[in-house]
Amino acid sequence: MSQSENQKFSTIAIHAGQEFDPTTGAVIPPIYQTSTYVQDGIGGLRGGYEYSRGGNPTRTSLETMLAALEGGKHGLSFASGLAAEDSLLRAVLKPGDHVVLGNDVYGGTHRLINRVHGAWGVRNTTVEMSDLAAVEAAIIPGETKILWVETPSNPLMKISDIAGLVEVGHRHGVLVVVDNTFASPALQQPLAFGADVVVHSTTKYLGGHSDVIGGGLVINDDELAEKTKFIQFAAGPVSAPLDAWLTVRGIKTLAVRMERHSSNALAIARYLETHPAIEKVYYPGLESHPGHELAASQMSAFGGMLSLAFRGGESAARLFAESMHLFQLAESLGGVESLVNYPSEMTHASVRGTELEVATNIVRLSVGIEDLDDLLADLAQALPAS
Repeated sequence: MSQSENQKFSTIAIHAGQEFDPTTGAVIPPIYQTSTYVQDGIGGLRGGYEYSRGGNPTRTSLETMLAALEGGKHGLSFASGLAAEDSLLRAVLKPGDHVVLGNDVYGGTHRLINRVHGAWGVRNTTVEMSDLAAVEAAIIPGETKILWVETPSNPLMKISDIAGLVEVGHRHGVLVVVDNTFASPALQQPLAFGADVVVHSTTKYLGGHSDVIGGGLVINDDELAEKTKFIQFAAGPVSAPLDAWLTVRGIKTLAVRMERHSSNALAIARYLETHPAIEKVYYPGLESHPGHELAASQMSAFGGMLSLAFRGGESAARLFAESMHLFQLAESLGGVESLVNYPSEMTHASVRGTELEVATNIVRLSVGIEDLDDLLADLAQALPAS
């Protein structure tokens, strides 16, 4: 089943790539926990499967689902989000090429492009992605190969105009890649706005239960998909069968989870916006957010991620982060449970001293799907009285 059959998102998330087992009738497809496959004579592959680095039925079911969720042709599943990013970068870039990326991207993405691929001769420029003129000025004709977009961004929740960036990028022959991890395909589908590739850390909202690491790509172009599949096979950063199965299981509740994540986060953002200890709340669902109207035009809801700046500076931010109970202090995001993160020394420690450095008074919240009253009570007890 696919989106082309005019099914709604919630239905696709449950049924895409999930045909029942023809042998037993099992509603849930089995986990093919195998490394290799018996051949019907030399080269006689059953279903095209030879060795699980090259393909595995459980991974195929996830890859089918990923493509359907984003309305794309080709889905690819990897061992982590960074493995997915690295495979795409290696498929597209060569030494001397140039990448333009946002000045508020995930620290691990910047580290991968700047340090790992930088050592290989790939150059990069960070830019304010919400400023289309600045983005165009950063493109080096003939040398820039990728425009790397995060919207909403991590951790300051900046909103970028996907369609506008696609127009700028394509005018210069640049591939437009959108990291859709924060929104998830339940809320935003970048390919519909003309993006070339969508990337996900499936660890986050797609898996949704903080119990599996994974990454995904969705690509429309056949040639690019084949190049990336070759890297996936040749370098081997594939998702294991159990990891793929757990991710599929998580995706089946993605639509309903994102509704609750979004409603809880909006209520919390509104509460924090009026609190005297808070200098600023970064959440695109607030009318005060500079990207609110653009986000409303690109997203069906505003997601479960928000950040806040404390008037009391670093000490106030640290005390708050370490005083939460339901909001557990941990890396990552997108699980059913609420998490609190101090980006300066956690998720974005690798970009200290760069343009991407996160201010020390910033705390990031991943709002879960617990009861809203309990979450608000936890916030209230952790916040200073005034």
